[in-house]
Amino acid sequence: MSTGESYTARHLQVLEGLEAVRKRPGMYIGSTDGRGLMHCLWEIIDNSVDEALAGECTRIDVVLHADGSVEVGDDGRGIPVDVEPRTGLSGLEVVFTKLHAGGKFGGGSYTASGGLHGVGASVVNALSSRLDVEVDRSGKTHRLCFRRGEPGRFEDGPQGPSPESTFTPFMHRGELEIVGKVKRGVTGTRVRYWADRQIFLRAAEFSYEDLVSRARQTAFLVPGLTIVVRDERGLPGTPGAEGPHEEVFRYEGGIAEFTDFLAADPPVTDVWRLQGEGTFTETVPVLDDRGHMTAQDVERTCGVDIALRWGTGYDTKLVSFVNIIATPKGGTHCTGFEQALLKVFRKQLEDNARRLKVGNDKVDKADIVAGLTAVVTVRLAEPQFEGQTKEVLGTSAVRQVVAHVVERELTALLTSSKRDVKAQSTQLLEKVVSEMKTRISARQHKENQRTKNALENSSMPSKLYDCRSNDPDRTELFIVEGDSAMGTAKAARRSEFQALLPIRGKILNVQKASVADMLKNVECASIIQVVGAGSGRTFDLDAARYGKVIIMTDADVDGAHIRTLLLTLFFRYMRPLVAAGRVYAAVPPLHRIEVLGAGSRKGELVYTYNENEMRRTLATLNKKGRRYKEPIQRYKGLGEMDAAQLRETTMDPRLRTLRRVTLADAERAERIFDLLMGSDVAPRKDFLVDAADYLDRDRIDA
Repeated sequence: MSTGESYTARHLQVLEGLEAVRKRPGMYIGSTDGRGLMHCLWEIIDNSVDEALAGECTRIDVVLHADGSVEVGDDGRGIPVDVEPRTGLSGLEVVFTKLHAGGKFGGGSYTASGGLHGVGASVVNALSSRLDVEVDRSGKTHRLCFRRGEPGRFEDGPQGPSPESTFTPFMHRGELEIVGKVKRGVTGTRVRYWADRQIFLRAAEFSYEDLVSRARQTAFLVPGLTIVVRDERGLPGTPGAEGPHEEVFRYEGGIAEFTDFLAADPPVTDVWRLQGEGTFTETVPVLDDRGHMTAQDVERTCGVDIALRWGTGYDTKLVSFVNIIATPKGGTHCTGFEQALLKVFRKQLEDNARRLKVGNDKVDKADIVAGLTAVVTVRLAEPQFEGQTKEVLGTSAVRQVVAHVVERELTALLTSSKRDVKAQSTQLLEKVVSEMKTRISARQHKENQRTKNALENSSMPSKLYDCRSNDPDRTELFIVEGDSAMGTAKAARRSEFQALLPIRGKILNVQKASVADMLKNVECASIIQVVGAGSGRTFDLDAARYGKVIIMTDADVDGAHIRTLLLTLFFRYMRPLVAAGRVYAAVPPLHRIEVLGAGSRKGELVYTYNENEMRRTLATLNKKGRRYKEPIQRYKGLGEMDAAQLRETTMDPRLRTLRRVTLADAERAERIFDLLMGSDVAPRKDFLVDAADYLDRDRIDA
C-alpha cells in the first residue's frame, strides 16, 4: 500500500478548547522557561491594569507566595458572575475556560486595552495545576476553582490551599461558591494560581526584578494607580531573602516623570510633551444578529501621547507602549515617530542652514536621536499585534497618525517664540548639527586610520606583544596588570594566537572623565588602538582584531578595582564587544597546595580558587591520610607564579577557567556602573554603608 493511501482522516487529531494550549504552550506564551512563566503573570496583571485604564481600578496587589503560587488582586469592577446567555455559563467560567472570550472585543466595556485576543486568562488557567478566582460583587464574595483548566472543587486541609488537595470536577458547569460578604459598593477580583510544572521547566522561577521593573513602568504609565509588589518566597539573592519584602509604586507625573526616570545624562531640553489624536477607517469582521461574520468599515480613534527630552550624551533610549502594553520590538507607532523626527529636523536645519552652518551635509536619524530619551504611547481600540506576545504593533494606519501629531507638535516647539523653549530649541539644533559633523568626521578618520593600519603596522603600541595569527576566531588579547606578571605571561603564552598588552597601575575612570580626557589617557588609547575597532558610536565590531579580550589581574582588591576600571572602559566605549560576549575575566588560583609524595615519589600540585574550595581540598587530603607542605602558598599576584603554573592555571585554553562578562540587562548595568563609578558620590556612599554589614573581613588582603 502506498504512503498516500495509508494516510486517512483517522490520522488527524483535533485539539479542542484548552487542550490545544497545553499541547502547544509556546504558541501562546512564547516558551516554557522563566520568560513564559512571567508572560502568564503579565496576562493576569494586564487584565487588572485594563480596569485601571477604564477608570475603574485604583490599586493592584501582586504577591509571590512561599508555596510557589502567585496572587494578583485589584479593586476594579470584578469579573461578571451572572450567566452568559450564549453558553449558559457564568461570566467567570467563560473568561477562564473559553479561548477568545472576554470584554475587549468591542462590546463597550473597554475603549482601549492590552488584552485583545481573549486568551490571556484562559491560557494561564490551562497552564496552571490550580487556579482560584474570587470576585467581590453585589455585597458577596464569589469563588470558582480550576484544576488544569477544569472547574471543580478542592477539599483543602488545615495547611491551606494546594494543587495536591483532593479535587472533584463539576459534572456540567461551574458552580460559584459564596464564601463571604463585603460592604455594598466594594468590588474587585483576586486570582491565585500555581504554574503547572508538567508544562514549565523545573528551573523556571518568577523574576522579582522583572516584576518590580514592570510594576514601576505601569505605575508611570497610569498616573494615580497604586501597585504593590510583595515577595514572601524567601529566596536567596532576592530582597526578600530575610523575610517578606514589599514595594509600593505610585506616580502622578505620568510619562513625563517616566522619561526623567529613564534619562541618565544631563539635559539639553526639558521634557517635552507631544499630544494629539487622529482617526482612521479599519475594515473588521463583525458578528451580526444571525451569528455570521461580515466585514464592516469602522472608524477608529488613535490617541498619541509622547514625552521626550534630549540630553548631552549620545545613547538613545526609546520605549514604546500600546494601551500601556510594552512593545519592545517597536511597530508602526515607532516607525511614524522616527519618520516625523527626521522630517521635522531636516526642515528646521534647512530653514536655519546659514545660522547653524550646516553646509551641504545631510542630517541622519542617528544624529537626531543621539541623547534622546522618549516614551511613545498610543491608545486605540483593538490594535493589531504580531503574535500573542504583543511585542510589535502591526496596525498600519497608526504610523501616519503618530507622524502627523509629532510633526505638528514638535514643529511648534522648535519654532516657538517663548524665551525658554526658544533657547532650548537652538541648543538642540546645534547639538544635532554637531553630531552630524562628528559622525562625518569620524567616518573619514576611521577610513583614513584603516588605510594607514593596512599600509603600516607601526601604529600599534610598542609594548604590545602581538600574536602571529590574524584570524579573529582564534586570537586572544590578554590585558595584563603589571610588569612582573608580564614577564611570566610572555613565557607562558601561545604566541601563535595569544597577544599580550601590559598596563601600568589603574587606568582612568572613564565614567567620570570626558571623551577627550579618555583619548588623551595613554592606557585607554592603547587598548582602543590595539582592539582596532574604534570607540563609542563609531565602534565596528567586525573590525575587532581579536576574538577574545581577556582581563588578567591579580586576585586581590587592587586587581578587582583595575578589572572594574577596564570593564567600565569597555562598557562605555566598546559596548558591542561586551554585548557579543567577547570580553572575559581570567580566573587565576588563590592557593597552591603541594601534596607530598611517599618515599621518593614526586608530589603533586593542587590549585584552589577560593577559601571554601581550599578548606574542602585540605579536608579531603587529611581524610585520605595525604601530607601536604605547610604553610599553604597564597598567591598575592600573578607575578608569584612561574610560567608553567600560569600557563596551566590561567592561560591554557584546555585547562583554564574564564568568566565571561555579559550584558543581559543594559539598563541595569548602566545604573550599576553609574552607581559604582559615576560622578555622584552620595549614592555610592549610601551603597557602601548599606553593604558594610555583609562584608567578610577575612576576605580583605591586608
